[in-house]
Amino acid sequence: MTRLVPMTAIALALTGPVLAQTVNITPEMGAVTVETPSGPVEISRIQDESAVIDGEFARIARPCPEFCIQPMTPAEGVRTVGELDVMDALQDPDTLVVDGRVRPDWQTGTIPGAINMPYTEMADELHELGCEPDFEGFICDADVVPNLVMFCNGPWCGQSPTAIRRIIDAGYPAEKIAYYRWGMQGWRMLGLTVAGGAEG
Repeated sequence: MTRLVPMTAIALALTGPVLAQTVNITPEMGAVTVETPSGPVEISRIQDESAVIDGEFARIARPCPEFCIQPMTPAEGVRTVGELDVMDALQDPDTLVVDGRVRPDWQTGTIPGAINMPYTEMADELHELGCEPDFEGFICDADVVPNLVMFCNGPWCGQSPTAIRRIIDAGYPAEKIAYYRWGMQGWRMLGLTVAGGAEG
């Protein structure tokens, strides 16, 4: 009885190639569909098992300063999250996934369903997230403002950590913010779908 599996495998090998297993996100999940302003987009992983990361995101040596390794948590009270958390956030109507990069970086491609609020502008635009302007910043009611998941280029990128610190200083509640530290470098490294811009 223990010989049936190997013999079946040999028989399959002799009758033709065995189909490659799908490159899933998790064993139970092959793809996630998220709503975007352009309509639904399916997030999955690249199915070519020989694919490698290339282009700017393949660079591993960037001069510090300014491209220094970021801390695991950019500010007290902010959670650090991974890719599955980002996918959950993209499907949560009470959460915004925010690409904090400047527009030229954003135009190279982003996470499907993410909105762009550049770190250079975000602290001045909190009224767009439901905060009320105040003389010294904003009043951001934790029961009104959305949860945020913020990211930028990767663990060497200071754009989203800077934005996080600035919006907290301006009045946004830290407990409503999560930080996807691996950013676009990690997203691309895992072969996940990229929206807009260059795919490489």
